[in-house]
Amino acid sequence: NEDDLNRVDYHLFDDIIWPALYHLVPAFGTIKVKSSWAGYYEYNVVDQNGIIDFHPDMGNVLMVCGFTGHGLQHSPAAGRAAAELLEFGQGQFQTLDLSILGFDRLIEKDGRNGTNIFEQGIV
Repeated sequence: NEDDLNRVDYHLFDDIIWPALYHLVPAFGTIKVKSSWAGYYEYNVVDQNGIIDFHPDMGNVLMVCGFTGHGLQHSPAAGRAAAELLEFGQGQFQTLDLSILGFDRLIEKDGRNGTNIFEQGIV
C-alpha cells in the first residue's frame, strides 16, 4: 500500500530500536523523538550506489541519480562530475575520477556482470 510508505513506524523506534540503544548506552534513556518523516529512498537495485554516466542506450541522456539519501552530501561532487562529462565527453572526468559510478559496473558483458560496488562499512 502506497500510504504505508508515507507513514512513520513509531513502534519500530519506540519498542525495538530505542530499547536496544538504551541497553547498549544508558545515556540514551533521556532521548525523545522530536520529529520524524517517512518517504521514498532512491537507489539502484544492483549495488545501491549512485550512477554518474551517460545512458548506454541513449547517448544524449546523462544520468546522475541513485544516491540513497546522500544526495545533498554528494551533490557538489556529482554536479561537478556531470558538468565535466557534459563539457569534455563520456569518461572524461577532470577533477575526480568517478568512473567507478558509471554504467559499466551494472551491465553484463561477455556473460559476466560488471564490477558492482559494495560498501563494507554499512550497517
